Amino acid sequence: MPRKSATLAASSKPADEKITINIGCVDLGQIDLLVQEGFYANRTDLIRTAIRNQLAVQADMVRNVVSRKALVLGIQHFTADDLRAAKAAGQTLQIRVLGLATIASDVTPALAQATIESVMVLGAFHASPAVKAALKGRIRTP
Repeated sequence: MPRKSATLAASSKPADEKITINIGCVDLGQIDLLVQEGFYANRTDLIRTAIRNQLAVQADMVRNVVSRKALVLGIQHFTADDLRAAKAAGQTLQIRVLGLATIASDVTPALAQATIESVMVLGAFHASPAVKAALKGRIRTP
């Protein structure tokens, strides 16, 4: 069964995920200095820029691993219709995504259990609490 990849309109861009980091006082002071001197708009701007620069340096390695591990790169969205089609075809899904995987709110826990064999997402996985609970033993986290 072909996997669907959602195309989102600019107005429906997924929200950024929040992370927390611990950073030493000296490093934080240097960040604040660069912000104060106008090199960056704020701390977040510097951190995002640093992450993007490092990801650009490692881009070839990321592409190789994505290919080797057969990951979908980007956004993958599953609706109840998608899962019912898989069930009718006698298929189960192994969701493997680097980016964002979403399961629509119309998917019931029973349908998810019947059709989703495993979930491995490097990034963010959005589903209802009931669906996540139903798939608890099948969700692998990095």
